[in-house]
Amino acid sequence: MLPYTAYLRVYQPIAAFSSRDQAYWRAYADSPDRPRRVESVAVEHAESLRRIVATPPIVVPEHESGDAYVRRMGRDLYICPWQTRLRSWLAFREFRTATPAHLSAAFVPETVARAAESGFERWQERGEPVRTRILTSTWTVPLSWFVPFAPTERCLVLDAAPGQTAARDDSGPSQWGTATGPALPAGKWGESGPHAATRAMLYVAEVAESRRRLARAIAVLRGTVGEGVLLTAAEQLEDWLSAVAHPRGLLELDYGGLVHLLDDAGLRADESVAEVAAAVTSLENGQEGLAMAMYHRLTRRWRAVQALEHAN
Repeated sequence: MLPYTAYLRVYQPIAAFSSRDQAYWRAYADSPDRPRRVESVAVEHAESLRRIVATPPIVVPEHESGDAYVRRMGRDLYICPWQTRLRSWLAFREFRTATPAHLSAAFVPETVARAAESGFERWQERGEPVRTRILTSTWTVPLSWFVPFAPTERCLVLDAAPGQTAARDDSGPSQWGTATGPALPAGKWGESGPHAATRAMLYVAEVAESRRRLARAIAVLRGTVGEGVLLTAAEQLEDWLSAVAHPRGLLELDYGGLVHLLDDAGLRADESVAEVAAAVTSLENGQEGLAMAMYHRLTRRWRAVQALEHAN
């Protein structure tokens, strides 16, 4: 059972890496043995389970992962490293902050916790980056994550019955293809193999265009709604993109495990990106009633999904 988690990923153009890293990632992208795009989340999840059930648990891997999410557009190659070690440090720090000490020790021995924290401190002292290029959200997609995308950038792949081709809603990113390879015929997910027709919902946009949409939304919110959680979330997302994304990179919103909480009709009807765009345009044009209607429509949908966390 994969986690009910959504992902926001930044892909860097291969030219953004050092010469040494470029050679590594080019060879990695061409390797037949690397995890394919549709299998990567499952591989990451399996690795984390192996670490957490070890005795004692391994909360942070000893070395950084050499894996990445890979995309191609024509001849251009884009890489999003997993950054498993850094993401584990950040997640463990969040866990320790949110969990009382006497409960935390029941999950992770104090000696292991201190070793993980010391390792992260040494990492920071060396001036290593402390921001990841992958954000995660469990049980929901934050509303701010929809802002950087356009409705036409959607790719929806639904399950297929045995012997049939997966249904694919191509209302979006023909320019991006549908996965780590160039555009393929409908029903393909960009890579061959038995898992090529995996259920998924994705949006992919150029970073430059995503930042333009974010800047517009922030300006509209600041001039109409003012200070509040919506503006703060959009500003934080803009700050993250500014810090980690190459101007010629790609931004990907992946519904991840959340697609298994929604049936086919629910996924087809999910127009969250379009609703956010309509809300921003309505505020810009002084149509507060329409903006509020879009907002309520969004929050009703995602509160219903998030409520499933407490279902038995």
